[in-house]
Amino acid sequence: MRLTLFRFDTPASVADWSPIDDAVMGGCSTSRLRADPAGHAVFEGEVSLRHGGGFASVRTRPLPLGLAGAQACVIELCGDGRRYKLNLRTDDGFDGVNHQAQFDPPLGTWTTLRLPLSAFAATWRGRPVPGAAPLDPAQLRQIGLMTADRQAGPFALAVRAIGLV
Repeated sequence: MRLTLFRFDTPASVADWSPIDDAVMGGCSTSRLRADPAGHAVFEGEVSLRHGGGFASVRTRPLPLGLAGAQACVIELCGDGRRYKLNLRTDDGFDGVNHQAQFDPPLGTWTTLRLPLSAFAATWRGRPVPGAAPLDPAQLRQIGLMTADRQAGPFALAVRAIGLV
C-alpha cells in the first residue's frame, strides 16, 4: 500500500502550504515553499537567530491525508547540507501536539528517504510530550517541513514528493 500525498510537479502543487516561522514568537526567520520550473518544490528561506529566533517552517492547511496501517513516511528530496524535520499532525489546530522526525538529506543528490512512523516523537513547541498518544497514520491532517538547527543563514531543500507506505 502506498499513498502519494503531494507530488510537486506543477505550480498549483504548493498552494496548500504556508510558512510558519519563528516570527510567531518574535523571531525574524523567513521561509516559503515555491514551485520550481524544473518540476519540484523548494522549501527555502533564511534562519535568523535575532530576537530569540532560530526556526523556519511550512505546513499544509488541514486536509484528509491519513492512511490506516501506514508504517513510514517517504520523501523524495535533494538536500543542501542542513538538518531538517518532517512534522505530522492529526488535528486541524494551529498549535498543539506535533510528531517530528529529523533527517539529514544528502547534499546535492536526489534521494528517497523512508522515515518510520515509529521514529516520530511527540512534541509541543519543540519540547517532548511524555505520555502523548502514539501517531495514528489514519488521522493525519497536516504535514510540515522545518529547519530548526539554530544555524543562521539561507537554506533550500528541494522536494519532489511526500507519501505514506
